[in-house]
Amino acid sequence: MSKLRDWDNLEVLHRNRLDSRAYFTSYKDVDSALNLKNKNRKGLKLLNGMWKFHYSSTPEESPQNFYEKDFDSRDWDDIRVPGNWQLQGYGYPHYTDLIYPFPVDSPRVPSENPTGCYRRNFYVPEDWNGLQVILRFEGVDSGFNLWINGKEVGYSQGSRMPSEFDITPYINIGENLLAVKVYQWTDGSYLEDQDMWWLSGIFRDVALIAREKVHIEDFFVKTQLDENYEDGILNIETKLANVDFIEYRDCKLRYILFDEDLSKVGEADTALDLSSQCEKTVLVDIPVNKPHKWSAESPYLYKLIMILEDLNGNVLEVVPSKVGFRTIEVKNGNFLVNGVPIMLKGVNRHEIHTDLGRAVPFHSMEEDIVLMKKHNINAVRTSHYPNHPRFYELCDRYGLYVIDEADLECHGFELMGDISQISKDPSWEKAYIDRIERMVERDKNHPSIIMWSLGNESGFGSNFKAMANWCHDRDCTRLVHYEGDFDVEVVDVVSTMYSSHEKMEEHGKKENMDKPHILCEYAHAMGNGPGGLKEYWDIFYKYKRLQGGFVWEWVDHGIRRYTEDGREYFAYGGDFGDEPNNSNFCCDGLLRPDRTPTPGLVQYKKIIEPVKVEEIDLSKGQVKVKNIYDFISLDHLNLAWNISGDGKVLQSGIFNMPHIEAHESKVVTIPFDLGKKYNLSTDLWLNIEFVLALDTPWGNKGHVVAWEQFKLSSEYKLSVLNIESMPNVDVKEDYKFIYVKGCNFNLIFNKLKGQICSWNYEGVGILKEGPKLNLWRAPIDNDMYVIKHWKEKGIHQVQHRIDNVEMNIDGKQVIVNIKTLVSPPNGDWALECRYIYKIYGSGHVELSIKGNPKGKLPESFPKIGLQMKLPKYMSRVKWYGRGPGESYIDSKEANPFNIYNSTVDELYTPYVYPQDNGNRTDVKWVSFTDERGMGFSVIAEENLNFSAHYYTTEDIEKAKHLSDLNKRDFITLNIDYKHHGLGSNSCGPVPLPQHRLKAKEFRFNTRWEPYSRGDVDGI
Repeated sequence: MSKLRDWDNLEVLHRNRLDSRAYFTSYKDVDSALNLKNKNRKGLKLLNGMWKFHYSSTPEESPQNFYEKDFDSRDWDDIRVPGNWQLQGYGYPHYTDLIYPFPVDSPRVPSENPTGCYRRNFYVPEDWNGLQVILRFEGVDSGFNLWINGKEVGYSQGSRMPSEFDITPYINIGENLLAVKVYQWTDGSYLEDQDMWWLSGIFRDVALIAREKVHIEDFFVKTQLDENYEDGILNIETKLANVDFIEYRDCKLRYILFDEDLSKVGEADTALDLSSQCEKTVLVDIPVNKPHKWSAESPYLYKLIMILEDLNGNVLEVVPSKVGFRTIEVKNGNFLVNGVPIMLKGVNRHEIHTDLGRAVPFHSMEEDIVLMKKHNINAVRTSHYPNHPRFYELCDRYGLYVIDEADLECHGFELMGDISQISKDPSWEKAYIDRIERMVERDKNHPSIIMWSLGNESGFGSNFKAMANWCHDRDCTRLVHYEGDFDVEVVDVVSTMYSSHEKMEEHGKKENMDKPHILCEYAHAMGNGPGGLKEYWDIFYKYKRLQGGFVWEWVDHGIRRYTEDGREYFAYGGDFGDEPNNSNFCCDGLLRPDRTPTPGLVQYKKIIEPVKVEEIDLSKGQVKVKNIYDFISLDHLNLAWNISGDGKVLQSGIFNMPHIEAHESKVVTIPFDLGKKYNLSTDLWLNIEFVLALDTPWGNKGHVVAWEQFKLSSEYKLSVLNIESMPNVDVKEDYKFIYVKGCNFNLIFNKLKGQICSWNYEGVGILKEGPKLNLWRAPIDNDMYVIKHWKEKGIHQVQHRIDNVEMNIDGKQVIVNIKTLVSPPNGDWALECRYIYKIYGSGHVELSIKGNPKGKLPESFPKIGLQMKLPKYMSRVKWYGRGPGESYIDSKEANPFNIYNSTVDELYTPYVYPQDNGNRTDVKWVSFTDERGMGFSVIAEENLNFSAHYYTTEDIEKAKHLSDLNKRDFITLNIDYKHHGLGSNSCGPVPLPQHRLKAKEFRFNTRWEPYSRGDVDGI
């Protein structure tokens, strides 16, 4: 057997790496520390930028002695650090969900182990002479060796955790050489099989840190609140180090706690002696009377300043830290924050950037958090590894609860029959402990973190028990989470993923459980979806022990690419020749890869909004406003209201919200005048919005936090046609066609196809072909499993047999009765259908379609509706119904009723993997016109759905990327009766029973009217 190398030797997690510690920065003086003046940071120099780089397929093929000072690397390439080498032209990105992309023989890794050699020079200034100099890597995937000035310093692995080395003995004043050899695969890769791209290199910041020989090495701040959650104590555990060879006597460590206004709240100090080459831990308590408490809703942060002075009072170091007073505990079957059982309205967030891979810039992190706050999200799970350390600073400041997850997943062992294979193997225990220890020590001072997560989808065993024991011993102020602890042996909360609505009902009813239940993953947001969010949250609020969950996931992982002719698309698994892969399963976020919100995010915001409104007595303007925040009142909101009808605001107003405490309700009177009468053709609506009264760090004044809509009166009615006043209709017929001519229109039926083949109004073509019964939609990602059944039943291949076409003429109208049979080839089921057209001399067309299923029917249909082709210029759309965005039967609450205007282009939702999209639900009427306003409207007897694209259903289904779609010279219009729900069955439950489209008898009635917008408004 060949000798194990550092990178595939379980006994070597590192060489010479320093002990883990909190992430912090030192300053020269108190003022700089309080105001975080970067120019006065003490001894910090980032080494980000352009480095020299060499790529090889194996470690053995990398340049020998490349780390020597006299090695000539001038012909090497340049590469950006931080960055992933696969996105800078070396190797290729590889996406898998749970598959290890190499043979499994732990801890051995492939001999073909792509290796990147990095070099750069750095300068050590004169004033660093006599200081200890640390080199810190925030993240290197997957392992690396380090040399300074040709001398080996050490080794480290564990991709998404920091590694620090003391390089003091290796450096000179002036110019120095830094060399790093990075390995794509290490034995740590067996613990990093998360659902994401495999990307390598130095992808987070690299920094030099110069500090005094006597310094603050580490600290741990904890807060306690009394039993009434009123008064608090700040506990500070500080580790000091003296790396010098002389003793330091009579040093002083001072602590000052300031509030947000920089008023002093408390202080303490201690004197100490530090022997040479020693460490000492100091424990200090600072009592605080009635501190402002930190929560995601009110993220109040105190400022702690730690000042280390020598015996002469000279400041050696000033270290700032933000402090949030809060307690996390489990009581009576709930977990509490500051004594309150909170609801987690969360998302899972991978670190990914469509252009930069895992090298996510700070502004992108901040934009993510601002978007979360704007969409009522209050929690984030760092799936499935610690994020960049600055991300947690933002969570502290903006207010998000965090489940901080260890960089640990060995999901691929599930495919080998034992997902727990290495989780129960004692030889791996040290590696498991290393993962939790480095995360906890780095992140322990962030109030936003409420739970430590041991990892994800790695089975269970002794190594997880050891991790949990270590975690509980080190930090008693937070809870321990791990979904894979199915028997709840070591964790503090019960956590499941993708539990169905029915299963959550069962969990909620368990009254003998002393631990709460959350969904660490649910509502898989892949492509068009998720559906069923409202029903999940109805269940969460119904049962005391259910405390919310985390939608999977925040953002699509698509990597931006361009076709040869310059068209943008987003790549996923397989697009780089990466085999095996899990295709587009990485595109499952509430944001598109470019961080544009999807309809799913808009829906999630609505469902989890923190204010709910119920009707009390609308005739008096009375509604009940319920505050479902956990801590804050509604004082920060104004109530804006309007009365609308026919797409116009008829009355409006805004007023300050009355004081309503968290979890309380109050009846509020909206001061509208219901006595006013309006001549409306649609309904009269009361619209209520709760908007920010003032600017906040994440939203401007007027930002809508929550809204509700109530129908005040039903004015909309399908008008009765006055047939007597209509002109006569002229009809001709031959063996193939029926020619209908009336007032300003002519219409031609193709009897052999049983559909209209031409419809002109005022000489302008308004319909090219159709309508025709359609049961198929371009499969959505959440149809992943039902699609097999649908295709086995041949729904996508149905043929239309025309059995009979009858025509009856009555001066003012012609009735065309078409009998068809719709069935797939060799099918064991069919739909007996009848189209009944009534065409009037005025141009109105009434269409009734009836369907009677028979045979061995499919369990469900994708949709039931009518499909047709319009001229390409019929691109302007107007409708009365839900909008303005996309909506489906189980995902529509985010879209209020109104009259909306759009275009066919704007109706399209550009999912990374093309699929059915752009539907609008609960529509009373819709019109399509050209730019001059010539066109037609479709009016429903009850409600209809519609969508319109420049692509056929087949075009969308065949396309793998948006760039594969080419616009047709016509518009495909769908006027649909009903749709099968979205659900989240790409990795979650199927649509709920009430959202499934069962194969049963149906009848769909519509009225079609050609018009010119210059004459009427299409209603």
